Amino acid sequence: MKRDKKKAVIEKNGRHAKDTGSPEVQVAVLTERITELTVHLETHPKDNHSKTGLLKLVGRRRKLLDFLKKKDKKSYEDLIGKLNIRK
Repeated sequence: MKRDKKKAVIEKNGRHAKDTGSPEVQVAVLTERITELTVHLETHPKDNHSKTGLLKLVGRRRKLLDFLKKKDKKSYEDLIGKLNIRK
């Protein structure tokens, strides 16, 4: 992911200007990477290393979303709606 694109995702989903560690930002960055890998795998279906990486990213995002759901239900629901993640 390009630096400018990542910075835009962080600014859009962060709690404040320099927020990079909150679960909301982490989930948003992971979602962007997952989207990019999904597009890559559509054109390269036999790329098993990228497929493995994609599954690891999805698992990490799932754990962060579960944590956020347990800590702050409203923030979780807002994030799911904003990023169009189905759950």
